[in-house]
Amino acid sequence: MPETQTDGLEVLETREWLDSLDYVLSKGGPERAGRLLQQLSLHARLAAGVNLPFTATTPYQNTIPSAQQAPFPGSQEMERRIKSLVRWNALAMVVRANKIQEGIGGHISTYASAATLYEVAFNHFLRAQTGTGDRDIVYFQGHAAPGMYARAYLEGRIPKQKLENFRRELKPGGGLSSYPHPWLMPDFWEFPTVSMGLGPIQAIYQARFMRYLENRGLKEPRDGKVWAFLGDGEMDEPESLGSITLASRERLDNLIFVVNCNLQRLDGPVRGNGKIIQELEAIFRGAGWNVIKVIWGTDWDMLIRNDRDGLLVRRMGEISDGQYQKYFVESGAYFRQNFFGTDPRLLKMVEHYSDEQLARMRLGGHDPIKVHAAYKAAVEHEGSPTIILAKTIKGYGLGEAGEGKNITHQQKKLNDDELWMFRSRFGIPIPDDELHEAPFYRPADDSPEVTYMQARRKQLGGYLPERKVRSKPIASVSDTIFEEFYKGTEGREASTTMVFVRLLSKLLRDPEIGKLIVPIIPDEARTFGMEALFRQVGIYSSVGQLYEPVDMDTLLYYKEALNGQILEEGITEAGSMCSFIAAGTAYATYGINTIPFFIYYSMFGFQRIGDLIWAAADMRTHGFLIGGTAGRTTLAGEGLQHQDGHSHVLALSVPNLLAYDPAFAYEIAIIIQDGIRRMYADQESIFYYLTVTNEPLPMPAMPDGKDIRDGVLKGMYRFKASAKKNAKLHAQLFGSGTIMYEVLKAQQILEEKYGVATDVWSVTSYKCLYSDGNECERWNRLHPGETARVPYVTQCLKDAPGVFVAASDYMKVLPESISQWVPRRLVALGTDGFGRSENRTSLRDFFEVDAKHIVLATLNALAYEKQIGREVVQRGVKELAIDPEKPNPAKS
Repeated sequence: MPETQTDGLEVLETREWLDSLDYVLSKGGPERAGRLLQQLSLHARLAAGVNLPFTATTPYQNTIPSAQQAPFPGSQEMERRIKSLVRWNALAMVVRANKIQEGIGGHISTYASAATLYEVAFNHFLRAQTGTGDRDIVYFQGHAAPGMYARAYLEGRIPKQKLENFRRELKPGGGLSSYPHPWLMPDFWEFPTVSMGLGPIQAIYQARFMRYLENRGLKEPRDGKVWAFLGDGEMDEPESLGSITLASRERLDNLIFVVNCNLQRLDGPVRGNGKIIQELEAIFRGAGWNVIKVIWGTDWDMLIRNDRDGLLVRRMGEISDGQYQKYFVESGAYFRQNFFGTDPRLLKMVEHYSDEQLARMRLGGHDPIKVHAAYKAAVEHEGSPTIILAKTIKGYGLGEAGEGKNITHQQKKLNDDELWMFRSRFGIPIPDDELHEAPFYRPADDSPEVTYMQARRKQLGGYLPERKVRSKPIASVSDTIFEEFYKGTEGREASTTMVFVRLLSKLLRDPEIGKLIVPIIPDEARTFGMEALFRQVGIYSSVGQLYEPVDMDTLLYYKEALNGQILEEGITEAGSMCSFIAAGTAYATYGINTIPFFIYYSMFGFQRIGDLIWAAADMRTHGFLIGGTAGRTTLAGEGLQHQDGHSHVLALSVPNLLAYDPAFAYEIAIIIQDGIRRMYADQESIFYYLTVTNEPLPMPAMPDGKDIRDGVLKGMYRFKASAKKNAKLHAQLFGSGTIMYEVLKAQQILEEKYGVATDVWSVTSYKCLYSDGNECERWNRLHPGETARVPYVTQCLKDAPGVFVAASDYMKVLPESISQWVPRRLVALGTDGFGRSENRTSLRDFFEVDAKHIVLATLNALAYEKQIGREVVQRGVKELAIDPEKPNPAKS
């Protein structure tokens, strides 16, 4: 058969099949057609071995056909005018800021591309309070912050003066932070999102925590949603995609991602040679999400409906994002020639369109009808999370100043012609002679625009973004929970981790706050000796336990339950930290005082997820981070990657974090009891970091003395004074964590062998001492005419005789951070350098923090002060069997 005849037959066959499918669609609808296609595919595979090409994507067109769109419920014209006013004020804010202060920065183009996505959401979907008393939780894209400020200005929530002070927060009257920061604007922003990738992963765990609260009976099951507005470039961050299967596995249909696909990141295209929408569709469909693509606006509907042979859709799918970018900045004639001109049939489809019409054809993300249809489908979808991929143009409306151009992300200024064009395009009623200053514009309170937007927000329950503390303070925890820890272990050995787990177990049983405790574990419960909690409170599972666990016959079997209390997150510190943040901010988000305890390998905290810890601080998170298996020499055997000697140094950087390295059981009890009081009764915006270890040691009883509790909390106290009253030589030794026991051994050696009267101080928190010292220094500097304040460490040591030697399982810089407030020279011993796989004794010798090295450092300090001769130090080296030529642990 001739080739032309074969081609003609194929065309005829294809047309017959398409007509048949159209008939099924008209009679049975999309569901029946879908079932038929599945049956045909299965038949072809089983009967003839036909393997259809795998595809994880759908054609490059809107997921929701125009015929299935929900009708738009509002006034399109009024909402367009409101959106134009928000656009103008957002742009004016950045332009004015950079006219006043060169280089102050700001972003115009992100909101310019996303304005329709936000305005449709604000006017119809984002609920500050639902009809059932719930609310929607919204993560706003950080770079779009000017748009949120501009809208709040129109709503009357932000005064003009603050807009004038955008990015100038220290000006009189206050200003506006560059991005969402609850620490800086605690009544406005809820979630910091501009460290890209943190918004998506937090939104996922927030949606799961909402379900956790509901399934545990702490919150009524209602209809609140979690929305996350994201950028397509942001989706390259590992945090953006790393936990998406959790959302589908947990069937989080309360979660909606809205990705602004403007195809551009800071320097250029997100996928110049590819298609980011198709790539993300494949990823999220594969992960089990409901994917809604919003690519083409209403202007394209007729062309797509008339595309009977699929030529147009095929052409849409052939073009790379980099080339689409080129179309955005070129003329209609260029678009006609290069997009449609590849096939005469495509040119025929648009022959009745002028070049100007082609240039003005909107994309889906700029069309409120398409966006509304997508949002409505998303909020009504059940059984899985939804991601909306909306195609937009970065810098939309900026024209020659940056619309669709690679430079647009950095655009901060517009000249007079560009301002004129923007003003005219969006119909802003500002006279030409005022344009140069880019003035703000707000209609009167009774104007149609303001009246309309206020009515919409009233119907949706109030304003967003807005942060409120919805919880009431809790009563202090009963002393009886903590009393057993003051008595010590009476000679029995226990690690501080065991002490913490015992205390946590008692808190979980407390009738008042037990239900509020949220234990969070990244798959290390057995490492930390927490498996008893499996049976006590259960592991949370949104489906309960659908299998018989392999250890069912044991007492401490792996028990999952719908109302389980433990969040067993698997091997993800980042995901666990997001649960910690969700639980630790629930006092504001939900009005529920949940108290999270997140225990993890201390090495994998600040070093691995420091960005999330910083975000937690910004969000005024409450709770306890518990760094388990802590200390460079205390975690035996694990080696370089696991042994933590610097988390307390990194903790110095977080302003509202209180960091403690307790040595004894009673110290842990005192710190946690006081922490619960300060965070949940007094509602201070602080959170805690405690390090605990896995080394079993005898826990002493709390010493007598009214200042012990105060000293534990402030950072140091004298744990054991010397019994030698008439000695000529004196030393003050500082110990923390398990190295405290080496310090106590050193005290005994110094007193018995070298005649040095030695006091031992427990330093529970170098950070508290460091913060207090700096605060006193600052106050004294600013108040030279008043009585000087004395740092707490100086007060403690003012009458302490002799030399000062500090030893810890952390870097030397940690004790050195307080040296300026110690009355005399402070000698610091620490664990600078890489860890090793060894036992504790060998590690402490290697890092020179064991008892013998503490003794040697003390003798050397006495010689430095000329209280003993150098020969005594030399004798000490020999008697203590120290190798003076051993490698330097900081470098080896």
